[in-house]
Amino acid sequence: MKQVIIVRSDLKMGKGKIAAQACHASIGSFKRTEEDKIRKWELEGSKKVIVSVNSLDELLEIYRAVKEAGISNYLVRDAGHTQIPAGTITCLGIGPDDDEKIDKITGDLKLL
Repeated sequence: MKQVIIVRSDLKMGKGKIAAQACHASIGSFKRTEEDKIRKWELEGSKKVIVSVNSLDELLEIYRAVKEAGISNYLVRDAGHTQIPAGTITCLGIGPDDDEKIDKITGDLKLL
């Protein structure tokens, strides 16, 4: 079991901004995950992997695949208080879910 957070590298967000957006993605997706998967994930150490994509189009393509696969997810839209305009999609939280299920979609992405 793991959770994957995908960050858009094309936005050139600062490190703190990336951390905050990744947290939003993690919590948002976590809240949409079935209880049995959450328990299993927590028992296994709550693994999280942070990866990046180069564009909104790439992120949305993955988002569609995740939805189609029935994996819990959360698409983060920034509030616009600091570095980027309001409504900008910054991250995608995926899972937690089975490693193999998530890896079929995100396995080729580079670590952040």
